[in-house]
Amino acid sequence: MATQMNLNVGLEGSSITRPPFFDGNNYIFWKTRMTIFLQSLDYQLWHITVNGPRFPMRTVEGVESVKPENEYNDNDFRMLQLNSKAKHVLFCSFGPNEFNSISSCDTAKEM
Repeated sequence: MATQMNLNVGLEGSSITRPPFFDGNNYIFWKTRMTIFLQSLDYQLWHITVNGPRFPMRTVEGVESVKPENEYNDNDFRMLQLNSKAKHVLFCSFGPNEFNSISSCDTAKEM
């Protein structure tokens, strides 16, 4: 009995800091767990995963365009960092087969 308990230590789900692992099976189960995991880290991570990142914009003479990076403020950087953080969490949750299918995505939403 003690041997069985020791085998369970380190199995997926035993840590609240490690994202749920997706091996290509049981997507609905993984999606539900990943939703809660992202929301527990920072609710905006889930928001960005669902809606996509908000790219910094500026308005010049009534025309809206993407801000050049040298004009970013702290909030602009935070929003872009959240997309990177969400991508990182997703990358960490996939095995090699699933990783190959998402590695070229630019946003967590695409993934």
